[in-house]
Amino acid sequence: MDRSQALAEHIRAAAGKGKPLCIRGGGSKSFYGREPAGEPLDVCGHRGIVNYQPEELILTVRCGTPLHEVETTLAAQNQMLPFEPPHFGPQATVGGAVACGLSGPRRAGAGALRDYILGVRCINGRGEILRFGGEVVKNVAGFDAARLMAGALGTLGVLLDVTFKVLPRPAAELTLAFEMDEARAIETMNRWAAQPLPLSASSFHAGRLCVRLSGSEASLEAAHRALGGETLAGADDYWQALREHRLAFFAGTHPLWRLSVPPATPPLKLGEETAGDTEWFLEWHGAQRWFRIAPEAGIDAGTLRRAAAAAGGHATLFRHGDRTGEVFHPLPPALLALHKRLKAAFDPDGVLNPGRLYPAF
Repeated sequence: MDRSQALAEHIRAAAGKGKPLCIRGGGSKSFYGREPAGEPLDVCGHRGIVNYQPEELILTVRCGTPLHEVETTLAAQNQMLPFEPPHFGPQATVGGAVACGLSGPRRAGAGALRDYILGVRCINGRGEILRFGGEVVKNVAGFDAARLMAGALGTLGVLLDVTFKVLPRPAAELTLAFEMDEARAIETMNRWAAQPLPLSASSFHAGRLCVRLSGSEASLEAAHRALGGETLAGADDYWQALREHRLAFFAGTHPLWRLSVPPATPPLKLGEETAGDTEWFLEWHGAQRWFRIAPEAGIDAGTLRRAAAAAGGHATLFRHGDRTGEVFHPLPPALLALHKRLKAAFDPDGVLNPGRLYPAF
């Protein structure tokens, strides 16, 4: 169902009254970002696959479409969204996946969500329907506004349609497990990533390194002989549980922090944390590091952000904790000024998801 005009009219009316809107799809990722504010704008009714050409690896879909419907459609043609977007609930929508910009375990091997966006159609804060990009890979001249929508949390526009490049599913997959410490795991993941191996995912937690190999049966057999390791039973379930944060590590209500750092960064030292008060989990060959921190550990947001910045990365309060303050890593003045100009260009009246990313916009 195409609700483009109805949504545009709603936004124009809100802008005319200066009334903020809280864009809402399935709500599966409402925990992410700062506290939502404004009158709910339900976009779930704007749904359906607009164009799917399996032979061209192109999919255009309305943003209220449930993510599981898209993945089922692709699976019927033995294809997939290569970035493995997490759902975090059965009601997850395509628009929510793009707005949050999150990618799953395959990100290190295949690329991020934004890398597979070819074009978008959206509504800006004036209620104008805009189109960026198209349906071919080489379609960008100038500013790539389509990919700018990935991770913007709806602060720049209400997504209507997104065109993705999709890929064939691997012919076979194999997951290998190894016992080692954190420093060796980081070195091993990065060494293997630099070799011609069919690595599609990696993780490390509690002394166990897991690597997923994707490709032909012959390539997996050759890689297994070269790497060794034990075959992990129930591997599909493991990577699915990691993608959806259903592993035991992610349970509980302690603040969950996501640190993005260069993959080869040595183990981060956060202070004199007490064993059991801080847990960590590594993904993406070490580039994505999750920390669960109990209050008694005495590690605050500043400590985490300084550690991430010192390594050349950033830290995000992903789930739980105080969402009224700075959830995302504070921006340097020049970058903050650029973000404000973008917000003013797309949403001059500040009606779309105000404050969801940063207090300033």
